[in-house]
This record gives sequence, structure tokens and C-alpha cells, in this order.
Amino acid sequence: MARPVTIFTAQYGDLPSEELFKIMSEIGYEGLELACGACVDESDPLKGHFDVHKALDDPGYCDAKKAQLAKYGLKCWAVSNHCVGQGVLDNIDERNLTVIPPYLHGDKTVESVRALCAQEMMDTARAAAKFGVKVVNGFTGSSIWQYLYSFPPVPQSWIDDGFKLLKERWTPILDVFQEVGVKFALEVHPTEIAFDIHSAQLALEALDFHPAFGFNFDPSHLLWQGVDPVKFIRRFPDRIFHVHMKDVALQLDGENGILGSHIPFGDYRRGWEFRSLGHGHVKFDEIIRALNDINYDGPLSVEWEDQRMDRIFGATEAFEFVKKCDFPPSDIVFDAQFAKDN
Repeated sequence: MARPVTIFTAQYGDLPSEELFKIMSEIGYEGLELACGACVDESDPLKGHFDVHKALDDPGYCDAKKAQLAKYGLKCWAVSNHCVGQGVLDNIDERNLTVIPPYLHGDKTVESVRALCAQEMMDTARAAAKFGVKVVNGFTGSSIWQYLYSFPPVPQSWIDDGFKLLKERWTPILDVFQEVGVKFALEVHPTEIAFDIHSAQLALEALDFHPAFGFNFDPSHLLWQGVDPVKFIRRFPDRIFHVHMKDVALQLDGENGILGSHIPFGDYRRGWEFRSLGHGHVKFDEIIRALNDINYDGPLSVEWEDQRMDRIFGATEAFEFVKKCDFPPSDIVFDAQFAKDN
């Protein structure tokens, strides 16, 4: 099982695609998980990583983007549109508007932003299909994340309503995904409607197990919460549509905690922080074994996030790490040779 090693381009969103593709190809990556909207330049359509509107409106864009990738020996198995997906279900505030593209702000009312983000996610599915990609990674947002700690007391009906709202707002989007033959992979993540195993199960149930809805598995978002990433894989074997390879380090010292202490990433006092692969506490050997057990054969996509490491150094080291830690399953029973008939 030779899984391709790719890298998510969002953390390199300031680099034009030509420059970025060359760098990642020289490192050895086999493909890229292209971030929608990164480095978009109207005067040069190919400068951006992946442009949803150009893919839909320009008849030659998708072929030109594939040719640009092929020039560097690269492929694309997934595109990602996290920030726009966040706007569909979130309680929109100024923070959202800093990451949602300005053309989706509309008249800046909550209703306008949500409606435009929902339409953009439908268009992302259509653009991905036209590009020949079968998975869109992203976020859903959450209208109830603010109620994580139940004080003042939160009525259960408010939580139930949050999952009902997920169904109401995301089912029409997922129907488009289903129509065009593309999967939506939610990156299970704090601030999303699903952030651990139980909330992921609730999301599936709320959406009536919609066939287009599944998960972008990322162990780094689970481990610091105390959730076993391997158990997540084994709980949802048929819903793992994509995999992020990212590490996280727990730095609990009796003074901090897992809630972050209002201390920014990169500060050694934090209770946890994301790390480049191999520099944290994720047990990737067990993750690879679990992925083998569920016959996952999609890409292993590096998401590099390490505030205290150079990102090109990190991308290079991460590629080597994934190549070393990934291995195919055995096709024999190791002790069967002792049972041969004499």
C-alpha cells in the first residue's frame, strides 16, 4: 500500500504556486493538498493555489493547473476550504471576517455572510469535481462551541438545536457534494461541531449519516484533549476520507492547562502546542497500523504547524518522517511457515 505523501499548502499561502510547487517537488513530495483562495491574483490565475471561481468559469483553468502540477511531478488528491466552511455554521463576528474572503462578506450581516459561504462551499464541490479531485477538506463551524463549559447552565435543548442547525445548513451543501461525486471531509477540531469521538458521532447522526460527509483525520487536534486518535480511526473506518499528518506536544507543568491559558502559540509556557512531525507526542506507528487495518489508501498530507521552526526546514524534515514511518501491511501470517506439512 503505497500512500502518496502530500503537503497542505495553506501554511505557505503567501508563496505563489509556481514557487511553492518547485520547492515541494525538490523536497520530494508527490502531491499537494491545495488551499482554496491562497495567493489569488486576478492578473495571473495560476499564481494562486486553487481558485474556485476560475475552475468553474474559465474553461482552461483546470487543465492549466494540472499541467502546472505535472511540470513538477506533482498531483492533487484533495483541495481544502476551511475558513469558508467555518462561516456556514459559526456565530459570525469580526474574527470570521478576517479569514473569510472579502467577496463573501456581502453587506456584512450575519445572514449575508452565511448564505454566501454556503454557496461557496457548493461551488467548491463543483470546482473540485471539474478538477478531478474527490475530496474537499474543511470546517463546518459551530453555533454551540461557546457553550463548551456549561456555566451559566446550558439547557440540553440548546445543544440539540445546534446539531439540528448543522443538518439544516449543511444538508443542502452535502447534497451538492453527493450530486457531483465529491466527499466533504470535516477536520475534527475544537471550535467545530465535531471535536472528539462523541461529538463526531452526534454530527453523523444529525446528518442522517449523509454519504458525502466524513472526516479529515488529524491526530494533533485529538491528543491534547485526551482523545485517543487510534480509537477515532477504529470508530469511523468508513468515514476517514483524508488524513493529515501533524504532531502536538503536551507541556503540562502544573501551572498551565489544556485550555491554553490565553497564551499564544510559540510560547513555552503553553500547556500544549503543535509541533513539526516527530517533535511531539503523537504515536504515528499505531496510527499507521490502524490506517492499514481500515485499508486507507489515500494520501498522508503533512500539515506543518510549528511556531518555533523554519517552515521549509519543517516541510523537508516532515517529508522524510512520513516516508520513514509509513509502511504497508503484511500479506502473510508471520508464523505460518512453521506449520508446513512435512
